[in-house]
Amino acid sequence: MAKKSKKSKVQPLKQLLSDTGKKELHQLAHYSFFAGVIVAILAGWLNVAFPGLLSSTVLMTTLVILGTLVGLFNLTTKETTPFLAAAIALMLAGIVNLGLVWGIGLYLRSMLSNIVVFVVPGAIIVAMKSIWKLASN
Repeated sequence: MAKKSKKSKVQPLKQLLSDTGKKELHQLAHYSFFAGVIVAILAGWLNVAFPGLLSSTVLMTTLVILGTLVGLFNLTTKETTPFLAAAIALMLAGIVNLGLVWGIGLYLRSMLSNIVVFVVPGAIIVAMKSIWKLASN
């Protein structure tokens, strides 16, 4: 009987550790999303206000890494379709030449370009996960 009680205590502990790990990854991706949006907007403003201040290679790499974290760990199955629809909308909006808008157009174009760079890696990962699930059914 003593062995059964030890075994039953170990199983919930494993479950707790597993759930905690998932929560931590979800939390990391949640913070990555907010960091990515903030970095994209601030960098877009800085690139227009102070050209040459930021290295575009470092900026793009940072946005791609943050977007990858979001795509890997943040989205549930329920959120897949809205995320992909929003990503498509952002990519299409990125085609518009917002630089023609007087005053703030260059800022908007730069910010939107950075947001698209941030969202695309996550969209690729989520789309691949979705295709994998469809193919496995």
